Amino acid sequence: MPGILRQLSGLGGCTNPIRLAGHRTEHQVDTTTGEIGPALRRLDSAELPAGDLLVRCGNRRTTRCAACAETYRRDTFHLITAGLRGGKGTPEDVTTHPRVFATFTAPSFGPVHNRPGTRACRCGRQHVPDDMALGAPLNPERYDYESAVLWNAHAGALWRRFTIHLRREIARRAGLTQRELPERARVSFAKVAEYQKRGAVHFHAVIRLDGPAGGESRPPHWASAELLTDAIRAAASRAVVPGPVLDGRTHTFAFGHQLDIRTIHGPDLDGGQALTDRAVAAYIAKYATKGSETATGTLDRRLRFIAELAGMNLPAHAERLIRTTWALGARKDLAHLRLRAWAHMLGFRGHFSTKTRRYSTTLGALRTARAEWQRLQAAIARGDNPHPVDDADETTTLVLAHWTYAGTGLTPAEQWLSASLADTPNTGTPEGDDAR
Repeated sequence: MPGILRQLSGLGGCTNPIRLAGHRTEHQVDTTTGEIGPALRRLDSAELPAGDLLVRCGNRRTTRCAACAETYRRDTFHLITAGLRGGKGTPEDVTTHPRVFATFTAPSFGPVHNRPGTRACRCGRQHVPDDMALGAPLNPERYDYESAVLWNAHAGALWRRFTIHLRREIARRAGLTQRELPERARVSFAKVAEYQKRGAVHFHAVIRLDGPAGGESRPPHWASAELLTDAIRAAASRAVVPGPVLDGRTHTFAFGHQLDIRTIHGPDLDGGQALTDRAVAAYIAKYATKGSETATGTLDRRLRFIAELAGMNLPAHAERLIRTTWALGARKDLAHLRLRAWAHMLGFRGHFSTKTRRYSTTLGALRTARAEWQRLQAAIARGDNPHPVDDADETTTLVLAHWTYAGTGLTPAEQWLSASLADTPNTGTPEGDDAR
């Protein structure tokens, strides 16, 4: 029992772990002679209490695994924060660079139920915030489901087109050519995709104007939040992606008219009433773990057959969006969009969170730092020296491992024990700690 409890506690609350069968052996190697010594440490899955090596699933969706999604959210929070206030390899001087928080919405595909709260909707009723009617069309027969699905499928390409126009607009306002701009300034950003209640994707982005070396260099004298804001508005209005021609109808995709751009100030300005770094990072990280299933009540995994919808109690609007995506996926002229593979995402096939290389650290670097911290803690628990300092040591460690997939999930007994562990008080490190 103590062994299985230790193995389950190492999952950090993951409820759908990956089960691996195999072994891992560490050998000491003499770097001068190349001689491989006897095994220092061996891990065999058959000898583990669970019978397999259990590895966290790492799913970012809250509906699939709340524990792994929370880790992903915290990592995203630190990634966004590092690009706003520095840290984790990003200089703290980025707080002086022009920075804005922008929201890009989708165009209208038909009137829908909206305005939760005290204001009356177009239908004449006042909707409560959790009303299932919110986002559903007022007249489903006149709602443009085809364009709504194709918008989601082309949203990623539209964002890329926007970033191209943004650099052009900045260069134009600075009196530079497009070739000269990288030598004077660089645009850095981090963005996430969010589903609106109506099932259309829109983007939240932190956009920063840096010097030519990114956050490590000061922006030019002409760089300002006002110039960046003006360039974003112009680029958003110019970004257009041509779509397919279906049954004689030409589709063209652009952002909606609702474009919100706010300048980001530090937490020490305006008595803390300004849009702060932490507020922006928390807002973006919140949507990094949510998909279409959170906003519209649709699916959080792929469909194999459209007949599967018959046994699911989905909202009528979400089900029609999925069926429209599936039907469009059968067209040969839309095969490149792979709509059936992304029917559960209502056609959207882009990454939920993306960033430029120079914005800040990476999720991979944060995971590596966490794994190293866990390795050090394990070494301390074994009584080993986690930081060997013997410069005369001419040996290294050779790791031989072979693992095969053995399944997914926990047994009923393991689920019961894992739930018991979840009820115990959390004594882990706080959210702001680098170890997280």
